[in-house]
Amino acid sequence: MIDDDEGTVTREKSFRGISMRLAGQYLENLGGERVAEDRVEGDGWTASLSAQKVPIGPTIELTEVTVTFEGDPSILDDLIDRFSQKAMRAGG
Repeated sequence: MIDDDEGTVTREKSFRGISMRLAGQYLENLGGERVAEDRVEGDGWTASLSAQKVPIGPTIELTEVTVTFEGDPSILDDLIDRFSQKAMRAGG
C-alpha cells in the first residue's frame, strides 16, 4: 500500500485463473466504467489491469491478473473485498 499527500492510496492485488477481460467486467459490475482496455474508473477510484503467464508446475501455466487500485482508502477497502470475492469464485 502506498499513501500520497492527498489521501489517495495505491493497493495492488494479483489473481490467478481469470482473464483481464473478466476482471474488467467485474470492475464494471462494481460501478466502474472502462476507459481503456486496461483501465476502469469509478467514483473515487481507478483500477489498472495487467496480465502475465505464471508457471504452476513443470508444464502448466495460468494467467495471473494484477489489479492496481488507486483511490480513497475508505472506498478501496470495500471495493477490493467485493472484487476479491468475485475473482476467487472465478479463478484460483
